[in-house]
Amino acid sequence: MTEETTADLLVRDAGLIVTMDGTEIAGGWVAIANGVVVGIGEAGSEPAATDVIDARGCLVTPGFVNTHHHMYQNLTRNCAAGALEQGLVPWLEALYPAWSLLDEESVYLSTYVALAELALGGCTTASDHLNVHPVPKLIDAQVAAARDVGVRFHATRGAMDLSVKDGALPPDSAVEDIDTILSDCERVVSTFHDAAPASMIQIAIAPCNPFATSNRLMSESAELAERLGVRLHTHLAETPDEESFCVEAFGRRPAERLDELGFINDRTWVAHGIFVSDADIARMGSSRTGVAHCPTSNVLFNRALTPVRDYWAHGAHVGLGCDGGASAGHTSMYNEARLMALVGDLVPGEHRMTARDALSTATVGGAACLGRSGDLGRLRIGFAGDLVVWPVDGLHFSGVHGDLVTAWLRSGPTFARDTVVAGKRVVVDGRLALPDVDDVALRHHRMAEMLQRRAGLIPA
Repeated sequence: MTEETTADLLVRDAGLIVTMDGTEIAGGWVAIANGVVVGIGEAGSEPAATDVIDARGCLVTPGFVNTHHHMYQNLTRNCAAGALEQGLVPWLEALYPAWSLLDEESVYLSTYVALAELALGGCTTASDHLNVHPVPKLIDAQVAAARDVGVRFHATRGAMDLSVKDGALPPDSAVEDIDTILSDCERVVSTFHDAAPASMIQIAIAPCNPFATSNRLMSESAELAERLGVRLHTHLAETPDEESFCVEAFGRRPAERLDELGFINDRTWVAHGIFVSDADIARMGSSRTGVAHCPTSNVLFNRALTPVRDYWAHGAHVGLGCDGGASAGHTSMYNEARLMALVGDLVPGEHRMTARDALSTATVGGAACLGRSGDLGRLRIGFAGDLVVWPVDGLHFSGVHGDLVTAWLRSGPTFARDTVVAGKRVVVDGRLALPDVDDVALRHHRMAEMLQRRAGLIPA
């Protein structure tokens, strides 16, 4: 941009700007106008701007991209801890009674709280897998919450059509018939999906997992996604018993089943992908299927990790995800990035998982999983004006004089000082710039208590 041009927002004098585009600029600046990046440069060449953020001593990165979440689960945070110790299936069985009570208000509140919490942790784009639909138009409530918070949102219209009456896991109250599911998928895509560059709302189709979905639902979902030009999302190989279940119920291993039903391709990203074979990884890599790595959830439920380096070696995109607030117990992409780097070092014989590996996964990798490599995940002219100003000072960072990226991840914890989405500050000086956040948090807390009592999770 020319010196005469006035930007809407200028972030200047950064301790270090990491563009994720092959450039790191000490003391540099980023300019945003009309919601997109219009300039990046070294100190002394800054344009004029309506709003200026002084990033002196701070690390500036692209905004994080959350590739897998169940936001409604923050209504049951810290519930069924004993069941969690027994594994995924007992935990799900304990919490389904509460989740079957979801309505538009509870989904709005849980989505708002999750997105606000994510913004504090540097997330500017969030995908959510809402897979329980006891009443209609819950995706509508999510989109309303996303617009109120101001975070870029990818709603994935989750679905389950098999219940206990079919020998499956979910209660009857948590599932829908296939025609209802597909009709609503088409409705929410036509109503909300915006495929334009730097769009704020996109929709994907997301049947849940093999314990709750028929082959017909899976194959027709894949066909619908292709016809509508939207992405596909589902769970894959999250637990060891998923393979034996799929072989017994469908005659195929989990990844083989997904491949036959139209899910292993560059339109799809899957959650977890832990218990997979070398052949599965090679097939997913060659097809550019994406994988959402959810470190906290993986460690809690399985004491196992997504084989990130193997996916990378075969060309698969890997992003980071928070999974559910009820399982992870938090909603922080920073925490997931930090844990990814720390536990990744436990794999024998592999190079150390670096802070930049984690940062790349949280930004570039996440954007690729969501099909947004062309406008998200990097600080590049023409890309979305989404960035985070991270403090790397104070007590936690006292004594740091070296690489700011490594210090940011290993010397934390830290929260975003400023989170910018489409050139607008959602977090300012470490606080949410949302006028109703305290009221929503109180309503959410009361709603959670009511649902937990009605479901028998806490005493009446």
